[in-house]
Amino acid sequence: MPSFPPPPDAPPAGRTIGHTAAAPGALVRVSQPELVRRAALERTRSRLLLAAGGFAVLFGAVAARLADATLISPVAPVRLAAMVRQNTPPAEHLPGRGAITDRNGELLAVTLPITALYANPREIQDPAGAARRLVSVLPQLNLEAVTARLSGERQFAYIARALTPREQQSVNSLGIPGLYFEQAERRIYPQGRAAAHILGGVDVDGNGTAGVERFHDERLRTRRGEDLRLSLDVRVQLALRDAVQQQITDFNGIGGAGIMMDVQTGEIVGMVSLPDFDLAEPARVEAVAPGANEQGNNPRFNRATVGVYEPGSTFKLLTAAMALDLGTVNVWGGYDASRPIRVGRFTINDYRGKNRWLALPEILAYSSNLASAHMAAAVGPTRHREFMVRMGMGSRLSVELPETAVPLIPRPQHWRDINTLTIGFGHGISVTPLHVITGVSAIVNGGILRPPTLMARPHGEVVDGTRVISERTSDTMRRLMRLVVTEGSGRSGDVPGYFLGGKTGTAQKIGPNGRYLENKRIAAFVGAFPMQAPRYALYVMVDEPKPNARSHGFATAGWVAAPAAGAVLRRVAPILGMAPETERAAEIQAALAMPMQPGRPRAPGNAPARAEPARSAPPRVGAVAPPASQDRAQAPRRNASEPALLREVSIAPR
Repeated sequence: MPSFPPPPDAPPAGRTIGHTAAAPGALVRVSQPELVRRAALERTRSRLLLAAGGFAVLFGAVAARLADATLISPVAPVRLAAMVRQNTPPAEHLPGRGAITDRNGELLAVTLPITALYANPREIQDPAGAARRLVSVLPQLNLEAVTARLSGERQFAYIARALTPREQQSVNSLGIPGLYFEQAERRIYPQGRAAAHILGGVDVDGNGTAGVERFHDERLRTRRGEDLRLSLDVRVQLALRDAVQQQITDFNGIGGAGIMMDVQTGEIVGMVSLPDFDLAEPARVEAVAPGANEQGNNPRFNRATVGVYEPGSTFKLLTAAMALDLGTVNVWGGYDASRPIRVGRFTINDYRGKNRWLALPEILAYSSNLASAHMAAAVGPTRHREFMVRMGMGSRLSVELPETAVPLIPRPQHWRDINTLTIGFGHGISVTPLHVITGVSAIVNGGILRPPTLMARPHGEVVDGTRVISERTSDTMRRLMRLVVTEGSGRSGDVPGYFLGGKTGTAQKIGPNGRYLENKRIAAFVGAFPMQAPRYALYVMVDEPKPNARSHGFATAGWVAAPAAGAVLRRVAPILGMAPETERAAEIQAALAMPMQPGRPRAPGNAPARAEPARSAPPRVGAVAPPASQDRAQAPRRNASEPALLREVSIAPR
């Protein structure tokens, strides 16, 4: 047979490629490395199958959940969102500095989150150009100041402390490298000028700088979310401010003050000092007129707690209460006011005096300096000073403000007869308006001196105090104070149905050299209402009032301060829930009434009676008429020498 050549790809004869020819059923040997390789492949295959199964289950669960959330239960996401909001940790929304409210919950101060703009000047390539672009969207900025802040080698400079969301977006749209935003806080005072001196304010870092903000700084910073509730009532604040400001404007005064206090608890319901400032715009406070460090021009000066003034005739209430309580005078006793008291080359005299013997009601109603000086002299210097200290006039008051003043009172070794004479009618001692109203509150509330406070007390809480006069003396003083308003210098402050009682006081101001200033005075009124059951004490003062046409050339407290007190009472009493007692007005007034003079028979012969009754005396509350012999003992000794009045002691002329 013919033989054909093998195909080109046929293996050579007698040679195998890639395997060894073996007979069927022969054993095949596998090397150890091959076995290891095959085992690894099996493990990998198993793991891949397990992972694929896990992912299949996971994606299946996700798919099922999505199907349930979108098709089966579409409201479930809303419930989930609510659960997320409820379970958000409070730490993520920590409030800032604690808020301050008035007694009714009205916000006086609150901290709000803001956005601040700052820059890294090292990253600003063109400070002048960047400043121009910033001012174009933030016109409240000063171009020169911004340029200076964007220049230099500093790495941090504030540009704006508080941006609105729109301003933030505008700045962000400028795309200026080196400008950054940060979340910050800002103290807001929604009431503006209301209670400015009491609140005080904070610095740019949120730390209290004055007032309650400084006194309670740690509490406000650490007790986040807990409001600080003050005893103030914003409505009373506004009424006080309006009334005092009106008198300052009408009489061209340089300032004034007003305080209203709960006589049973010591809570300060209202306290203003004028001029004041707007806490909402603290930057404007710095731009004050030359002489801003002087009390009269500095709006930050608190006349109510820092200003010390001679109280003038308002102190005659303390003198009368002291004399009644110590028994040196009774309600129908009196003193000679017919002759001036001369001490060295100075003279104590009455302003438009009656030039006769005056009974105690007349002493207060006519505001006699001479009789008040004699009344204090009868008590004596030692007991006089002890009483003043007991009434709180010798030390700083413990009110919740860092800005308080120490009264200017003679030391025990320097308190002489002349001091007793002048302090008896409110000169020779300087105290703050808060001292005056605190003392008068004790006189009318039954004789308990309670420290003033700016913190709201729980309703019905019994406040401890110190008894300084008897209840009987307090009752008599209330009737005498009512007499001053109905028959004396406080008539312009009377408001029908509210039975205001009080005392006016006009005192000359003392200059830097210690001498009295001509035609510069303090006009004040202090009182309480309603006198049959006092609830609130009221103090109004105008600094350096000038006469005007309506006052007929006078600028005394009866023309200036008493009408302001009446305006405050007329406005705030209804706000405080006090309705006028119109139906029982005659009955209440009869119970409070007190004649100016005791009823006495005519003197023998042709001499006129020393004191004719102004009207029949109604039944008196808290005072017992003295026997005839005691009453005669209080009659004036016109030929007697003045007791201990002729020492060569300097006293300011009146």
